[in-house]
Amino acid sequence: MRLNIRHVTTYAYSQPVGLLAHRMMLTPRGSHALRLISAELTCEPAAALEWTQDVWGNLIATASFPAATQQLVVTNSVTVEQTASLWPILKIAPHAHRYPFAYSPGERADLGALLVPEYADPGDRLAAWARAIVLGHDTDTLSLLQDVNAAARQGMAYVTREAVGTQSPHETLDLASGSCRDLATLFIDAVRHLGFGARAVSGYLFDPPAPGGLVEQDNQHGATHAWAEVYLPCAGWIAFDPTNGRMGEAHLVPVAVGRSIAQLSPIDGRYIGPSDAFRAMTVEVTVTAVG
Repeated sequence: MRLNIRHVTTYAYSQPVGLLAHRMMLTPRGSHALRLISAELTCEPAAALEWTQDVWGNLIATASFPAATQQLVVTNSVTVEQTASLWPILKIAPHAHRYPFAYSPGERADLGALLVPEYADPGDRLAAWARAIVLGHDTDTLSLLQDVNAAARQGMAYVTREAVGTQSPHETLDLASGSCRDLATLFIDAVRHLGFGARAVSGYLFDPPAPGGLVEQDNQHGATHAWAEVYLPCAGWIAFDPTNGRMGEAHLVPVAVGRSIAQLSPIDGRYIGPSDAFRAMTVEVTVTAVG
């Protein structure tokens, strides 16, 4: 399946402001299941772009702006080929088929902070919540992870939150609601409490309407999205999307990975001017299947 992605972010100000350097993570990460065919990143006003990679291998564009402006428009246009299976067959190392299992010393060293929960857990509440999902000693590893994935969504109301930041797992459990980044964070910290190495992922979601739906003819439906990946020996990084209750990379286009969602803002930048000069930010994303 070939996908065209168009992501437009617009910042509006009440008067001309000076734009400091903006750091942008918008280019998809290639893999055996995702091939980047083309990518174009443009800014209005025009900016000088410097390309680098961070410690995770994410591609970073740093934009420098020469003059003051009342509006900034960042347009990201990419085409990718997505070949991930809806029903992935995972070749997990034999010793990791059953939970609990032990990572090798080398794997533990490399996973490092990805094994450590990000948030404090007063009273071991989240740890107890995660342990309650384990059916018993010597349970199937993949089934356990799928159960945690389902539990992170079961009984939760999905909400779209425009506010910056991510809820803690405790907040998500208390509110019984959250955005995709909140549900992913709940899943990540829960499986870390169980001893798994996990990381956060941001990117795009292609979620076409079901056949027979009211918009069946419309072949574009997408959004920015956040999910998680868990490392299993031999199988590598496996995607878990608690928001949609899915496992595997189908329908997902990863752009950036990191220890936490907070590291994965698509655009991060500041301006010089009055604090009340900022008026609004709008984001428009379309993901179109073209083959």
